[in-house]
Amino acid sequence: MSRRLVLLLSIAALSLAGASSAFACGTAGYSYAGISSRTAVYGVSTELTATAAPSVQNGHVAAWLGVGGPGQGPHGSSEWIQVGYAGFPGLPLSSLYYEVALPGHAPTFHEVSTDIRAGETHRLAVVELAGRSGWWQVSVDGKPVSVAYHLPGSHGAWRAIATAENWGGGLNACNLYSYRFNRIAIAHTAGGGMKLIDAVYPMHQGNNHFQPVSASSFTARTATPPPAPRTAAAAAPVTGP
Repeated sequence: MSRRLVLLLSIAALSLAGASSAFACGTAGYSYAGISSRTAVYGVSTELTATAAPSVQNGHVAAWLGVGGPGQGPHGSSEWIQVGYAGFPGLPLSSLYYEVALPGHAPTFHEVSTDIRAGETHRLAVVELAGRSGWWQVSVDGKPVSVAYHLPGSHGAWRAIATAENWGGGLNACNLYSYRFNRIAIAHTAGGGMKLIDAVYPMHQGNNHFQPVSASSFTARTATPPPAPRTAAAAAPVTGP
């Protein structure tokens, strides 16, 4: 899953002139709804909830937080680290993943869990390690889930991002999602404690709706919400543990 978040401070609205009914639901490329911090950070965390099961026709949907981006590494290279949930076609559950892009290398996708259910919440974090300038690690619910990665030039250089992402995979796919980011916090020193973020740049495009609750909490979802889960009467019997 590659990130295409080029403009962090402002993203122009997509033009809908002459759009088809399919385009009114989705877009073939990447689009976002979320926030960027106003200053560089040394870590970012949030309580992330998939408030509904994703419904993906093509490509993927995701909700993630992290630092870095395309062109933000040495000599204009792409460099980032992020953690979040992702939904794919035909799968009723989300995956919990982290992704790392190192200069001169393709991004690598690491799956931590494949069964994130609607309503499930986890505390996700990307932090720069104390005493190790430019070395970053991913944690879930307070426990590391990745090795430490050296991201050259990252120390004191990158803003935090927390966003939903919708990618149509080259088709005007009607992908549907709903995620809640709660208590987004940032670190002001490497290895330092997290404090709730209080100044952000909001961003949203196309069919992705950004619904702020406070500077540190918001919901991101598609204009058409994902379908509600089946009732107990209509659901198929559950077997196994």
